[in-house]
Amino acid sequence: QVQLVESGGGLVQAGGSQRLSCTASGGTFSGSVMGWFRQAPGKVRELIASISWNGDSTFYADSVKGRFTISRDNARNTVYLQMNSLKPLDTAVYYCAVRPRDYLKYDYWGQGTQVTVSS
Repeated sequence: QVQLVESGGGLVQAGGSQRLSCTASGGTFSGSVMGWFRQAPGKVRELIASISWNGDSTFYADSVKGRFTISRDNARNTVYLQMNSLKPLDTAVYYCAVRPRDYLKYDYWGQGTQVTVSS
C-alpha cells in the first residue's frame, strides 16, 4: 500500500523560510511525477509545484514562482519544497502527491502538513 508522509510544516514569520519533505513508500515510483498542492481555508486545493521523474521538467504556480523550489531524491523516494520569502497568504495545508507513470491524475496523496505564516 502506497503511503506518502509529509514533514516540515509549522509556524514561521513572514519573510522566513521553511522546507517541506515528503517520502513515499509501498510502491514503485519510477517515471512518476511528484507534486505539491496546498489548500487554504475556504479555498480549493491548488497545484503549486511539480517535478518530473528526472527533474528536467518543473512547474510552478504564479503565486510561488521565484520563491519556492521543488526537488526530488529518487534514491530516497522523497520530494522537497523549499519555501523562501514566505507571506501570510502562503498559510495553508500543504499536500504532496504522486502521479504514477502513464497516469493522467495524481493518484496518491499525503495526509497534509499545516504551514502558518505570521505577519
